[in-house]
Amino acid sequence: MEAENHTVLSQFLLLGLSDDPKLQPVLFGIFLSIYLVTVLGNLLIILATTSDSHLHTPMYFFLSNLSLADICFISTTVPKMLVNIQAHSHDISYTECLTQVYFFLMFLGVDNFLLAAMACDRFVAICHPLNYTVIMNPRLCVLLVLTSWLIMFWVSLIHVLLMKQLTFSTGTEIPHFFCEVAQLLKVASSDTLINIIFLYVSTALLGMIPMTGILFSYSQIVSSLMRMSSLESKYKAFSTCGSHLCVVSLFYGTALGVYLSSAVTHSPQGSTVASVMYTVVTPMLNPFIYSLRNKDVKGALGRLLSRAASGP
Repeated sequence: MEAENHTVLSQFLLLGLSDDPKLQPVLFGIFLSIYLVTVLGNLLIILATTSDSHLHTPMYFFLSNLSLADICFISTTVPKMLVNIQAHSHDISYTECLTQVYFFLMFLGVDNFLLAAMACDRFVAICHPLNYTVIMNPRLCVLLVLTSWLIMFWVSLIHVLLMKQLTFSTGTEIPHFFCEVAQLLKVASSDTLINIIFLYVSTALLGMIPMTGILFSYSQIVSSLMRMSSLESKYKAFSTCGSHLCVVSLFYGTALGVYLSSAVTHSPQGSTVASVMYTVVTPMLNPFIYSLRNKDVKGALGRLLSRAASGP
C-alpha cells in the first residue's frame, strides 16, 4: 500500500530540450509556430477533403483521418511543453504523464495503420482499376479506420495498465520533453521486465504488419508499372503515389533516425532532439506534402479559400 501511494503522488520532471534560460523564449516561439501551422494545415486538409465532392474517395477519406490523427498526435506533447516553458517549470503529474503515454501511443499507431491503408488503396487503384470501387467500398474503408483506432485503443491501454504497476521516486527526472515509454521504463525504480517485453513485442508487430503491407503494395505497384508499355501511363499511375511515398519515407525515416540515434550515441539529449522530427516536424509537413504535390488537393483548397473569402 505504501508503494502504491508513493506512485500515485509522484511528480516527474521533464528536462526538455535545453536548460539554457536564453533559449527558452526561442524554443517557445519555434514550437508554438510549428504547432499552429500543423493544426491549421491539417484542419485545411480535413475541410477540403470533406467539403469537396471530388475528393470523396477512399484515398482522401484516409488522408482526412491521417490529418485528424496528426492534429491529436502533436497536441499530446507540444502544448504541455509550451506551458512548462512559459511557466518556467519542468513538472508533470503522474496522471498527466500516463495520459500523455496513452494518447501518444494511440495516435502514433493510428498514423502507422493509416499509412498502410493508403498504400493498399494505391495498390488496388493501380493493379486492379476495374474492381477498385468494388474492393475499396465505403464499408471496407470505414472498417479499416475503425480497426486501426480499436487496436491502438487496447494496445495503449495495456501499456498504461502495465505502467501503473511500476513505482517511481518523487521528482524523477525524464530526459525528454514528453513522457516517452522507453524513457519512463529507464527511470522506474521497480522491475520493468514485463513492460519491456510487451513494448518490444507490440512495437515489432504493430511496426512490421503495416510495413509489410506497404512494401507488398509498392512491390505489386512497381511490377504493374513495369508491364505498362506507355511511359505516360507509367508516370500518371505512379504520380498518384508520390505524396504518399514522401509521407511514408518521412514517417519511417525519422522513426528509424530516433532508434539509431539512441542505439548508437546512448545520449538522451541526442535522442530527444531526433524525436522532435517524428513527433513535431512530420505532422507539420504532411499537409504541405499532400497539398503541394497533389493538384486535386490544391484545387480543393483553392475552392475552399475562395468560398471563405467570398463569404456566405
